[in-house]
Amino acid sequence: MKSHRIYPILIFAALITSCQKQNDQAKAPEAAIPVVTDQVRKISTNNQISISGNIEGNKTVRLGFMVAGKINYIAAGEGQLVSKGQLLSSLDPGNYSIAKEIADVQVSQVQDEYNRLKVMYDRKSLSESDFAKVNFTLQQAKAQEKLHAKNLSDTKLFSPISGVMLKKMSEVGEITGVGTPLFVVSDIRTVKVNAYIPESELHNIKLGQQAKVLVSSLSETFTGKVTEVGSAADAASRAFTIKIALDNPKLLIRPGMIAEVKLASNQNKNALVLPTEAVLHDLDNQSYVFVADTERKVALKRKISVGQLIDNQIEITSGINENDRVVTAGQNKLTDGASISINK
Repeated sequence: MKSHRIYPILIFAALITSCQKQNDQAKAPEAAIPVVTDQVRKISTNNQISISGNIEGNKTVRLGFMVAGKINYIAAGEGQLVSKGQLLSSLDPGNYSIAKEIADVQVSQVQDEYNRLKVMYDRKSLSESDFAKVNFTLQQAKAQEKLHAKNLSDTKLFSPISGVMLKKMSEVGEITGVGTPLFVVSDIRTVKVNAYIPESELHNIKLGQQAKVLVSSLSETFTGKVTEVGSAADAASRAFTIKIALDNPKLLIRPGMIAEVKLASNQNKNALVLPTEAVLHDLDNQSYVFVADTERKVALKRKISVGQLIDNQIEITSGINENDRVVTAGQNKLTDGASISINK
């Protein structure tokens, strides 16, 4: 009988031991993730003004015909290069050619009459008033001839500058009126960045000041100079217009591209900086870092705001304090509150 009572006791003891082992395993601390940290530092740096702008041609002209008519030729499409003096477009010259021929005939007719009356006038056989009338008629006929010759010439449209065809707002076969803008040509051998500067920063901008211009669509940074500073602020934004000229010998920069402009300010500022590799981004593109709590040996996630790049470091404008230690290696394996071991 005693042997039968021992088995339940042994089974119960085994169960208790198993539960205790599971609880001990659950209570076991998670493995610390090795990381490298760096201290947030405050440095003095030259303040930079960063603004966005649009690129425009150095000189842009809108072209149209001086006479009305039907378009029968267009030389170039949008984006194509054109040369100064190149024929861009022409109108059907039929009506203007006929009008010029009629004017030529009228001039010949009045010229013959003038020649005959001139002989009579020289012989004193014609009064001065009669001769003056035919003289005026001849001058009028010649003026009409010049007008029709000009109208005929104006059926051809030539480019006044070398550049690129920005817009073509007509097609062959269309009827156009006098002065209707049909083409936009821009000289892009030099381009200008048109940007707005805040009122508070205007005193830091000078004519001839050098600027760094990043054209993101080309992934290239160019050096330009400030050529214009607006004298009046925009009524709504209270910002002033500035223009920065860039040389464009390869014609890679085109009007309409977006540019990021950086201008050096005369004022120095103190900035908190970190190595760029310390900054991470979440799915919402929010920047954050992991700050090391050296006492508790844990990493704490902190959302931050970033400023300008300074050499190989990035400015932190909010979210951390001076002397905080930030994880600079191993942070990709971390979560908020994760245990860490700091490697020196």
